[in-house]
Amino acid sequence: MITIFIVDDDQSLQRLYRLILNEAGFEILDTAINGKDAIEKYNKFEVKPDLILMDHRMPIKNGLDAMIKILEINNQVKIIFASADTTIKKKAISLGACAFLDKPFKMTELLRIIQHIAKETIIEQ
Repeated sequence: MITIFIVDDDQSLQRLYRLILNEAGFEILDTAINGKDAIEKYNKFEVKPDLILMDHRMPIKNGLDAMIKILEINNQVKIIFASADTTIKKKAISLGACAFLDKPFKMTELLRIIQHIAKETIIEQ
């Protein structure tokens, strides 16, 4: 089962992601409300998540900065950006994100990307 860590400062969106992703059969390990919180929680995970769903515009530390730090810890983790800030799309992909969803997006698109990543992860293992 693919495990997911949700990083978004919008708690209602976190709940929606959790509901949809759990229903689709994925396990949500935890959530974080900003990049600083995400890095701290990621460091404490005994078993690291397979995938991180990351927003960009968040207080304290943004998604790009958090992604860079997390990839320094584990460059194998898959990160999907989900952000309304499309100006950072190319930069996010070039720095290591495996996908970028422009908010608002359809949940079916998120599920399709996660399923594609899940297939790739199984092949790599």
